[in-house]
Amino acid sequence: MPSPARISVDDAVSRAIKTVLASLEDSKAENIVSIDIQGKSSLGDYMVVASGRSHRHVAAVADHLLKAIKDAGLGTARVEGLSGADWVLIDSGDIIVHVFRPEVREFYNLEKMWQAPDLEEETLH
Repeated sequence: MPSPARISVDDAVSRAIKTVLASLEDSKAENIVSIDIQGKSSLGDYMVVASGRSHRHVAAVADHLLKAIKDAGLGTARVEGLSGADWVLIDSGDIIVHVFRPEVREFYNLEKMWQAPDLEEETLH
């Protein structure tokens, strides 16, 4: 049985991912993909990738998400790339969000890398 502390952490992460996804939907972000990275990386629990139609849309989606995170009491997220708005990275701790222009997203293809199946422990390199 999970400890009460673990349950409250899980509840907080669940609330955070719901907040992030709702904000992205509300901002009309496109092709939203949520990737569970628990056990794959110590960076966080979820990675979310979304697209905006233009520089202006990417910046607006990111601004709206930052406000939603703060308003939900999830703290102040760290942000990179907002000035150029080709690729904005928002790190809220448990959830890392990437908002791309479509061409940039296609070039980096983060979903393919993070959704790849785990290799078995005994795989030789």
